Amino acid sequence: MPVSFANADIIFTLPAKTALKKFIATSFEKEAKKKLGVSYIFCSDDYLLRINQDFLRHDYYTDIITFPLVETDQRVEAEIYISIDRIRDNAAKLKVPFDQELHRVLFHGILHLIGYKDKTSTQKELMRRAEDKWLKAYIH
Repeated sequence: MPVSFANADIIFTLPAKTALKKFIATSFEKEAKKKLGVSYIFCSDDYLLRINQDFLRHDYYTDIITFPLVETDQRVEAEIYISIDRIRDNAAKLKVPFDQELHRVLFHGILHLIGYKDKTSTQKELMRRAEDKWLKAYIH
């Protein structure tokens, strides 16, 4: 399967996995014109903080880290780590349902693999529009 889900240091069950896997793979292939191989790893804040410190030299919590592993003209392979703790906190702060925030972050990681960035305000706006487009397409 081109999209897989695993747990690191937490127990987390993702609903409707089969439909989500298909949506992610199909949407990626449509936009990137490449095949996708991605492993999502769900974890705690502390687990992702250690990854952030060890690999990126950042000393702060984050909701997601995307590691592109292989990219060719035909295929992209990656690992995406997601803090379920951070998703819960962010959903509460933003006053949105947990599932909506989770899916936004799941799609955010894939959009990075397509080439979207989020460092400047313009890039952030383009990323947000793409996230919203994917959310709308997935929910409907």
